[in-house]
Amino acid sequence: MVPVWDLPVRIFHWALALLLVGQVATAWIGGNALEYHALGGYAILTLVLFRLAWGFVGGTHARFSNFARGPGAVLRYVRSPPLGANPRGHNPLGGWSVMAMLLSLLVQASTGLFASDDVMMEGPLAKHVSGRAVEIATAIHDVNAVVLLALVALHILAVLFYLLARKRNLVAPMISGRMPDPGDDGAPARGGSETLGAAVLAAAAAIVYLVVTS
Repeated sequence: MVPVWDLPVRIFHWALALLLVGQVATAWIGGNALEYHALGGYAILTLVLFRLAWGFVGGTHARFSNFARGPGAVLRYVRSPPLGANPRGHNPLGGWSVMAMLLSLLVQASTGLFASDDVMMEGPLAKHVSGRAVEIATAIHDVNAVVLLALVALHILAVLFYLLARKRNLVAPMISGRMPDPGDDGAPARGGSETLGAAVLAAAAAIVYLVVTS
C-alpha cells in the first residue's frame, strides 16, 4: 500500500459531501430550515477557502501543481487508452473536474452571501449592495446550484466508472489515505502537515466569520 490522500484532504472531502447533502435537503424543505442552509453555506465557504490554500501548501496529491494540467495534457490523456489508467492522485481530466467543482462551490457560497428570497432568507452581505446586485447574485446562486449538482453527479459517475470498468475502488483510499501499490514507479507521496492543516482551516473559518459579521 502507498499513501495518496493526506488526512486534511480526506476530512475536507467527507465534510463537504455531508454538507452538500444538508444543503440540498434544507433548500428543498425551505422555511425555517433555510437558517441551517445559511450556516451550511458558511461552512462550505470555509472548506473551499481551506482547500484553495491547501492546494499550495498541502501534501503531494493535494497540490494543484500535481494535477492541474493544460488542455494539451488533457487531450493526450483522453486519446491514450485505456481511459482512466492513471493510478495515482487525480488524472488530468479529473484534475479539471476538481477545479471546476471548487470554482462552482466558491461561486455558490459567495453569491449566497448576497442572495435573498424576499421572504425567509437574506444573505448577510445583501444589505451592503444595491437591490439589483442582490437580484443578480440570487439568479447566479439559483443557476449555479444546477451546475454544481451536475458536477457532483459527474463525480459520482466517474467513481462508478472506475469501480465497474477499471475495477478500482476510489472510495477506500479516500477513507484510509492509502491505495494498493500500482507499480508505476511514481514518486512517493508526501503527506501534508496535520498541524498546518488545522491552522489553515482555522484561518479560513476566521475569514468567513469576519465576512458574515461585517
